[in-house]
Amino acid sequence: MELSVLLAEQIVVIFLMMAIGYVIVKIRLFKTEDSSVLSNLVVYICFPCVIINSFQIELTARTAKGLLLAVAAAAAAHAFMLLAVWIMEKPLRLNSIEKVSIIYTNAGYLVIPLVSAVLGEEWVFYTTAFLLVQNLLTWTHGVSVLKGESERNYRKILLNPNIIALAAGILLFAAQIRLPAVLSSCVESMSGLVTPASMLVIGMVIGDVDLGWVFCQKRPYLICLIRLVVIPLAAAAGFAAAERAGLHADAEYILLIVLIAVAAPVAAIITQLAQIYDRDVRYASVINVMSVVFCIFTMPLAVLIYELLI
Repeated sequence: MELSVLLAEQIVVIFLMMAIGYVIVKIRLFKTEDSSVLSNLVVYICFPCVIINSFQIELTARTAKGLLLAVAAAAAAHAFMLLAVWIMEKPLRLNSIEKVSIIYTNAGYLVIPLVSAVLGEEWVFYTTAFLLVQNLLTWTHGVSVLKGESERNYRKILLNPNIIALAAGILLFAAQIRLPAVLSSCVESMSGLVTPASMLVIGMVIGDVDLGWVFCQKRPYLICLIRLVVIPLAAAAGFAAAERAGLHADAEYILLIVLIAVAAPVAAIITQLAQIYDRDVRYASVINVMSVVFCIFTMPLAVLIYELLI
């Protein structure tokens, strides 16, 4: 029950951040177009800082094995989501925005503060496994889907600030190198900007959209049903079975963390990438907003099913 309450509170917080972005456009303090600068700031500066900061933890045999379990669970979850989208793509006529909205979740913004509040700071480390897998796929598969073509410029992929940050974070973690205090403080502060800045972008993008019209659209309900109900419930059943296999002493909580990440609403970065690659950013924002509203109920449901099955 405590987990469900804290989860709902965190969702309300990010929803209020989106509301601020919506209001400042409505009152003409900013224009919707102004959000593009903020999008680039989030994608190319704040996100890399989040990645590096998440790897600044102590390496032990237990945490290393736990991380491997979390990575395996995250990889399995993403493989399932990719397969599900591949199967549904033609029958449901999924477009690029819909495909990436089903696969990529708002794990970083929502899961990290939730895990910290409920399980403690030491468990936040395991969220990096999901972020590792998701970021690798986002900047390869996700970008390719949104661009409408395969990303064959491997140099461009490798030099993406987020991929560089992943490599740097893993290296620092493996070598147990801690950033100098001043640099660490800077990276941590920039990381803290991700959630409010991303939510502001989404709110600003829909600032000139009639919200009544948003919830009258039928198609996003289908995408939210797949993203928030079908996939999380399947993951809950799979992770519960894995937990009973006794894979790790902390398997119950490690798999729970991955499940929460899987059950999270649509990734906010989809809106930013849609803006960067000139896709239907308004439609991406509509799906995002609806998923945030509905996940207040669907995320606790997925966690409850998992707890009942283990």
